[in-house]
This record gives sequence, structure tokens and C-alpha cells, in this order.
Amino acid sequence: MGGFFGTVSTQESVADLFYGTDYNSHMGTRRGGMAMYNNTEKSFTRSIHNLESSYFRTKFESTLGRFKGCTSGIGIISDTDAQPLVINSHLGRFAIVTVAKVNNMEQLTEKLLKQNMHFAELSSGKTNQTELISLLIIQGKNFVEGIENVFNNIEGSCSMLLLTEDGIIAARDKWGRTPIVIGKKDGAYAATTESTAFTNLDYEIESFIGPGEIVRLRANGIEQMRAPEEEMQICSFLWVYYGFPTSTYEGRNVEQVRFECGRLMGEEDSTEVDCVCGIPDSGVGMALGYSNSSGKPYHRAISKYTPTWPRSFTPVNQDMRSLVAKMKLISNKAMLRDKRILFCDDSIVRGTQLRDNVKVLFDDGAKEVHMRIACPPLVYSCPFIGFTSQKSDSELITRRIIEEIEGPDFKDLYKYAQTGSPEYNKMVEILRERLGLTSLQFSKLETLVKAIGLPKCKLCTYCFDGCRCHK
Repeated sequence: MGGFFGTVSTQESVADLFYGTDYNSHMGTRRGGMAMYNNTEKSFTRSIHNLESSYFRTKFESTLGRFKGCTSGIGIISDTDAQPLVINSHLGRFAIVTVAKVNNMEQLTEKLLKQNMHFAELSSGKTNQTELISLLIIQGKNFVEGIENVFNNIEGSCSMLLLTEDGIIAARDKWGRTPIVIGKKDGAYAATTESTAFTNLDYEIESFIGPGEIVRLRANGIEQMRAPEEEMQICSFLWVYYGFPTSTYEGRNVEQVRFECGRLMGEEDSTEVDCVCGIPDSGVGMALGYSNSSGKPYHRAISKYTPTWPRSFTPVNQDMRSLVAKMKLISNKAMLRDKRILFCDDSIVRGTQLRDNVKVLFDDGAKEVHMRIACPPLVYSCPFIGFTSQKSDSELITRRIIEEIEGPDFKDLYKYAQTGSPEYNKMVEILRERLGLTSLQFSKLETLVKAIGLPKCKLCTYCFDGCRCHK
């Protein structure tokens, strides 16, 4: 997916940008970058590093001296291309970072080439989507018109930060699929994907940018450049998986949502177990909520080894994902032995790591292993946000099971997305058997929506129910 951070201050802001960007590291694993503007020297400075074999802080800490004296800047943790880019155009000089998924990349590239435009940045031989977005921007007479050109032409989503000679322009995706939150402290403003970045840098949440809204941040205030759209489709999976526990989107805290989801599921579940455990990290809040409402004690039967192992969902290579998944989670035999234990987890995507984890739990002495999932089954791959390196629908374990049942050309997936339908029950039962679980239950969509606390029409739930609220 990716996450960004930008700040503009009356004072040098190198440290704020460095740590603020680093607090988005859980959002991606491929590239990291920073660009800053020195108002005294009237110059941009940029640095980009590969993060596939190391962490953001490790790569950038030794180079911070290059940015000395800069008072404004933008940073990115990218799961796609090398960013930021620095552009010189008729709109002026600017640096840009994006959190985006452009599904019609090839068509737009061809269109721009026919207009005699060129691409200087290539990522693995393909168009750099951030450069593509910047070329769409500079077709406008001003920044607002240019950003609207992006909104009107791309299929997918795009939120962005532009560092100009006159502050930072923050523009949220037209449908608000990804968030941008504004923070404030004395003499500075900041914009970021993850509000977690504000806490230790002494920023307070000022506002949440609305869908399609464009604002300009200066050290002394905020200027609205484009009003927000009335409709919104923020991704519901942000609360389920990607969001850090202390982050807040649209006023809804991630950990509170996970706790509430678990609490609601625990109220409806009468399964007899000895204890409840969360698969760290994103399953912990749910498990605590489940324990609270069910009356079953919470035990840490699995711990996560964090010093060296990154998130297992994001590595490009499947063998590496499997290795990371195995190495980072360590079961506690003393807490498992002879126990009927219920585990809470965020989701089941490919199912490979969960199957292996379940086998280990039984091998380590668990009597029964029950699984409760914070969201409905993922039946549709996301066309709006670049969550993973997923190449096709067949990587979803649900789709593989459906294909086994119905054949490769089956299109009526809606039946399998309806909780309690015969097709749904059959799919879940096959999945339970395949994973080796004693029981398996997914959260109902209504439960997840209730836990988030936003109207269903404001949430994108496409990956669960295939519902599109627009073309």
C-alpha cells in the first residue's frame, strides 16, 4: 500500500520528517524516500533507498546531514515505485509522493506518449506511476486543475503530497479510499497517512482531509484549495489489518474497532474453550474484545519476535513470506498444553501461513484450536488499493476453493459472499478442514461495519461482497 508524511515548519524540520516517515514503515517494504526544500538556498534535496533488505531508519539516518536547514519536506514508504520525484514544470518546481494504484497505467502511458510527453523514470522496466501522475498534474493550468485531471483519468485510487516552494499540497483520493490526516503544533503543520506518526512528535490531530479535498499547508496555517466530495469509500480493511493500533481514520481508532469487533463476535459465540489468544499484532485487540464479552480468559499462547522479522504479508516472494511467517511467531507450549484455545486473527488471504501455524499449535500440545476472523472471507481481490504483490484472484484461498467446487469459469461469486448461504457454509467448512482447525468462524459484514462505526455507504467493502458504489 504505502504511507507518507509531510511537514512544513518555521524551524528546521529534518527530524520530524525522518521520524514521521518512519512511523509509516508498517505500510510498505519496497522503497523509502525523502525530499526537502531549503527556503534559504531555494533548492530541493532528495534521497531514495531500497528497503527490501533493510529498514527505513537504517538506510536514511546517516544521510540526514544533507537536509540540514530545511524547513519543509515530504517522505514516503512505498510499496511500488521509487519516490519522491522532483519536477520542474510551468506550475513551478515541486516534489511529489503518492499512495496509489493505477489500473489503466498502460493506456494512460500510451496516451501521454502520443502527446509527445516522455518518461524519465522506469521501475523494473515499467512506467513509474508517480511520474505518470505528475505528468497528468502538469497538464493543468494550476495545481488544482492538474490534480483533478488525475482524479478524472486514473482507474484505481490516488492520494498525494506535493512539496512546493510555497508549502505542501495534500490531496486525498477522490473517493477517500486511503486517508490523510492533518496535524498541528506550534509553528508547524503536518500531513500523513497514519496519525500514529503525530504522537511522539507532539502534533495534535487538526482534521481529516475529506474525499477529493485539496489543501495547502504552510507553517502558519491551512488553505483549502478544493472542497471535499460528499461521497466516500474509505477502505474497511485498514481497520482490520493495515492500520497501526494507535492510528485513527475518520475519527475511528484502529484498536477500538478491533476490540469492538471481537466483543461483538464473543457475544454471539457459545463455543466452549479454555482461553482466548490473539495472533499478533492485528489479532490482539480483537482477542481482548472477544475475551471481555465471552468471559474466557486471555492468554498469550503466541508471541511475535519483532527485532528482525518484518510483516509476512508484504514480501514479494512467496517463499520469503512463508519463512517470515514461520520465524516471527513463536508458540508458548506452557500456555498451549491440553488447552481448548480460541485464536483471533485479522484475515485469511492465501492461507499458507495459518495452515502451518495451526499444525505447530497441535504439535505443541493444544487440545483444540478454534479460529475467529475479524472480517468476512476475502472473495474478491481489491481493484482500488495496492495492498500486496498479489497477481491474480487465484492467490486468494477462497477463490481456489470456489474454483474447485464450481470450475474455472464460475462468475456468481455473490453466493459465496453471503454469510450463512449454503455456498458460504460449504466454502468455510472446506477451508476449516484444509487448515486443520477444530472450528472456524468469520465476522459478519454487518458486525465489522458496526464495529467501525461509519455508515456502510461510506466504507469500501468490495473485497468482501463485491459491492461497487460507482463505476
